[in-house]
Amino acid sequence: MSAAYTTDEMMTVAAARMLRNGAVCFVGIGLPSTAANLARLTHAPDAVLVYESGAIGAKPGVLPLSIGDGQLAETADTVVSTPEIFRYWLQGGRIDVGFLGAAQLDRFANLNTTVIGPYGKPKVRLPGAGGAPEISSSAKEVLIVVKQSKRTFVERLDFVTSAGFLTGGDARERARLPGKGPVAVITDLCILRPHVTTRELEVTSIHPGVDRGTIAGHTAWEVRFAESCDATAPPSAQELQVLRDLQARTAAAHGATDGAAAESA
Repeated sequence: MSAAYTTDEMMTVAAARMLRNGAVCFVGIGLPSTAANLARLTHAPDAVLVYESGAIGAKPGVLPLSIGDGQLAETADTVVSTPEIFRYWLQGGRIDVGFLGAAQLDRFANLNTTVIGPYGKPKVRLPGAGGAPEISSSAKEVLIVVKQSKRTFVERLDFVTSAGFLTGGDARERARLPGKGPVAVITDLCILRPHVTTRELEVTSIHPGVDRGTIAGHTAWEVRFAESCDATAPPSAQELQVLRDLQARTAAAHGATDGAAAESA
């Protein structure tokens, strides 16, 4: 029996489970980094974590505050230049999984990390694209982890920073983007995956204690549910302990409980 846990812990654990052992993973800062490092510390010890700053095989003891955090380089197997990370590793097809967050997401898993409101006069200026557009385009698969609300799951993005499935259907293929695109969106309520034909996101797994009405109420579009909709397994005692220990070390190191300095790469 699992101990009591929060919705954020459920989201992080569910996202971590998506990263398979041995995968080469390009990691964004914030929730993606928390999930990827939890995976590395539990079921995926041989996952190779790659950060935009050039760290390959990073094994940070605490969650990094940014891609420039010194411990990424200190714990990495090697450090290369940023051009090499993008040209040789990412655009060269050597990244298995891109792990991203977002401020906004639409029904076709397109992402916004640039502005909220009109681009010329935004209400909020976000951290920006970073490497996310290249990750979403070129990684073999993309995982997205984000908290679910109508402010985040919007009918129309204020700005398209990173491509998911564009307008749906075969639009991504017609745009000749090399990667498969998003394979899952993990939230604090559920897991969504793209429909095999329309590419519209649909709920495939619902977290414990969450009902369909709650998910619909936190989504700005009319969200669809897969014919076979599973129940997400709750976090195990081990997953919770490792996650909480990681967050405690992070808090002791630099006063952050989740390392969520940003939601994008």
